[in-house]
Amino acid sequence: MDFLLTTINARYQHASLGLRYLYANLGRWQPHTRLMEFTLEHQATDIVEAILSENPKAVGFGVYIWNVALTTETVEVLRKVAPHIRIVVGGPEVSFEIEGQALYRMADAVIPGEAEDRLRLWCDSVLGDGAAFASKIVVGPPPEISNIKLPYHLYTDEDVAHRVIYVEASRGCAYRCEFCLSALDEKVRLFSLDAFLAELDILIQRGARQFKFVDRTFNLSIPVSTKILDFFLERIAVGLFLHFEMVPERLPEELKERIKKFPKGALQFEVGIQTWNPEVSKGISRPQNYDKIEENITFLRSETDTHLHTDLIVGLPGEGVQSFGVGFDALNRLRPHEIQVGILKRLRGMPLNRQIESAGLLFSELPPYSILSTNQLTFAEVQELKRFAKFWELIANRGQLPRTLDTLRAHAACRPGGSFFELFRNLCRHLGERHHKLHSIGLPSLVESIWTFFENETAENQATLGRALAEDYSSEGKRYLPVYLRPFAPAEITVKAAQSQMPLPIRQRRHAQYSGRTER
Repeated sequence: MDFLLTTINARYQHASLGLRYLYANLGRWQPHTRLMEFTLEHQATDIVEAILSENPKAVGFGVYIWNVALTTETVEVLRKVAPHIRIVVGGPEVSFEIEGQALYRMADAVIPGEAEDRLRLWCDSVLGDGAAFASKIVVGPPPEISNIKLPYHLYTDEDVAHRVIYVEASRGCAYRCEFCLSALDEKVRLFSLDAFLAELDILIQRGARQFKFVDRTFNLSIPVSTKILDFFLERIAVGLFLHFEMVPERLPEELKERIKKFPKGALQFEVGIQTWNPEVSKGISRPQNYDKIEENITFLRSETDTHLHTDLIVGLPGEGVQSFGVGFDALNRLRPHEIQVGILKRLRGMPLNRQIESAGLLFSELPPYSILSTNQLTFAEVQELKRFAKFWELIANRGQLPRTLDTLRAHAACRPGGSFFELFRNLCRHLGERHHKLHSIGLPSLVESIWTFFENETAENQATLGRALAEDYSSEGKRYLPVYLRPFAPAEITVKAAQSQMPLPIRQRRHAQYSGRTER
């Protein structure tokens, strides 16, 4: 084999669309190339061992913010043990500020940006009889979109059966949000819609049911959006899950009518609000119509079965804790299913880098380059909001404590100021004192910590919370209801708990379940 294309995905469920695009457009080198994917669970030495087992002449790595550390380690090992192998790297993480990176020093070539055309030419140069490149950085314009070969036939049967299928109907973004690399796109380019939908139809016939659109703004072109929704509505009976990114202000009636037809669980919209502060929004070149956002989110929650995943970002220039809290309360009142509290990261090449000094933005030098402090947020406040994000994910976004969350909202409304953000912020402080490690917090421990936060509440409030915790805990399939919740549980849950025994540790339970005995 001449060429190996590889990348490190965050987890197995993610199949690399970019890698498949490159492979589909390799021309005469495609028969001499193999795809190989890894995950962050792999060790660099194991990845190198797998690469060398294919005996390639050249290896290409797709590099992203989540895998740059492990990719750098892998390339370092590969360069030492197999210096004869040619190495080319590409992807968002090596498309800007290139020459100062370790990967640039170790690789033979770097291809920034969209690489379908230039990777093929690089293979001609290195593996064939093509002309050599004058520079280590292989530059060139984006490929003409009508000439790009679609890669969807490259999803294997295993991909179709077990992984999310990533697709795109367009490239580029019409907006100029400064925290995003899509702000650098010159224009939005559309793939041939008929050819694209024909490929999706084949995938559905092969059994694909989960599609995640990576288009930056699905509802930018209403005619395209309506045709895609109509396509899926015609096939919705097979059972589909569809994920789209959208801007919430742009939701005309023709889209609303189609969205209402999708059954529960079929549609998920990722809605990037990012900030509810108009001045902050203006400062990052993202003007928003908040009245329209509120109107459309209200429609989606009240008149459709769409799952709403919304985003807010901690650390934007001009946004302190108070401003963030006001925005969180405003979004929370609209009751999206999820509010992802993201932490601002310094993407190489993002326009926001121009504000680093003026806004006092301090970022970690290590991936994923998260914000450390700003002129409006101290380091301690950033750390506090990171814990807030973690506990919000556990309690709210995972959907395992919905009654408890509603009870917390009701408690907050009765307090001075009525800020749910402030109540949850105080709860997070309490949880942070009890759980110094923010990973591997089990539901029993989390529920107990929430309960202890309210130990000084009135008897009425304790009863309301206890009932909510008991019902949520029981609905998660937990057979043993904690003793402190039994006085507040509905009768059927209390009876069930009384009939159950505290579960044995897992090893003892496994042995107990096996009834065989040894003879004396």
